[in-house]
Amino acid sequence: MENEEQFFTESKKKIEQYIQDRLLLIKLQTVEKASQLVAKLFSALIIALLAFFILLFLSIMAGYFFANLTGSLYIGFGIVSTAYIIVLLIILKLRKNVIEKKVTDEIIETIFDKTNEE
Repeated sequence: MENEEQFFTESKKKIEQYIQDRLLLIKLQTVEKASQLVAKLFSALIIALLAFFILLFLSIMAGYFFANLTGSLYIGFGIVSTAYIIVLLIILKLRKNVIEKKVTDEIIETIFDKTNEE
């Protein structure tokens, strides 16, 4: 009888320790996934910021180039603005099918460690 009580007491302690270890593992895995996701978002933000400045200066340069060709500053920058409006309409059209799906897939891959081979 005493052996049975000792067995159940030890088993209970081991089960409690196992549950605590599993919870710690889940917490650590969650932190790892969250940190990977934040790192990817941060690097994407830096890339987007640099791309924005490159695009800004190229747009100004193109505006002055077209202004020089047309002889009018308004028409030159109007051409660049029209090009951006066309690109915006294309992006809005492809947003759900291409862009949102790619971002969703990237987040899922980060969370579940899927690779292209799987």
